[in-house]
Amino acid sequence: MTVDGETGVRRLKSEADEPGWEVDPDDDWGVAVVATVGRQLRLRREAVGMRAADFGVAVGYGEDMVYKIEGGKRIPGQEYLDKADEVLGAGGLVAAAWEDVKKVRYPKKVRELGKLEARAVEIGVYECNIIAGLLQTPEHARGVIQAAQPPYSPGDVERMVTARLARQSVYDRDPAPSIHFVLEEAPLRRRVGGTMVWRRQLERLLETGRLHNVTLQVMPTDTDAHPGLDGRIELLKFPDGTAVGRSDGAFNGRPTTDPKQLRVIELQYGTIRAQALTPRESRAFIEQLLGET
Repeated sequence: MTVDGETGVRRLKSEADEPGWEVDPDDDWGVAVVATVGRQLRLRREAVGMRAADFGVAVGYGEDMVYKIEGGKRIPGQEYLDKADEVLGAGGLVAAAWEDVKKVRYPKKVRELGKLEARAVEIGVYECNIIAGLLQTPEHARGVIQAAQPPYSPGDVERMVTARLARQSVYDRDPAPSIHFVLEEAPLRRRVGGTMVWRRQLERLLETGRLHNVTLQVMPTDTDAHPGLDGRIELLKFPDGTAVGRSDGAFNGRPTTDPKQLRVIELQYGTIRAQALTPRESRAFIEQLLGET
């Protein structure tokens, strides 16, 4: 239960609040974890003779949310599990379920990408339509995700924003990976979230581009055709010499570890980097954009 900051009225949390995250149906492991935790919550609640409606009031969430979590349809957050543990007198056993739940709270594809980025010694990304997720501010990420159609629920928007930001822990790694970005000019001009959010995003690009292990380049719109016109390209290299790459315009856009296909993707990415503005020119270009407001 929360207190409205403007009215002071106490209210039950809704699906717009954490932990109302939907389970990814394609994530078999995640589905199993959430279903098991939900079943244990229901059994414990029934063992103490507590109705779902009363339990919902006790933990601060609606009855419908209680049934969805117990039915494995929604992912419980840490706050929910901690409060449930207290209400049910579980002695920490329910709260401990967070160690498993937190591993599946993000979409499967995001988790897999995050694991790859956490291992990589070199990361290369070319983006043609958006600013790369590893560079986005929370406000910019929220604006991009909220623009999806059909729209995501408020809870899922926040889940996806949090997942995207969690990947940015790659900057904190020691030793630091070498990270290269090439961004198209058009997304840099798009004022996602309004002028202030847009300005903060450009400032973030400048901040990140100054890191010793990061190279940031801009591909101006007024330039010749290049291999990235078909879409996004990403290339990750690992300590053991292996690599994985993906290009929207090659090999059906699927990730590949095949050496021959990787050489093609490397050629595409190398050509794009050579054609883009230099890092110094790119910084000057972004500073110029900031100065236009």
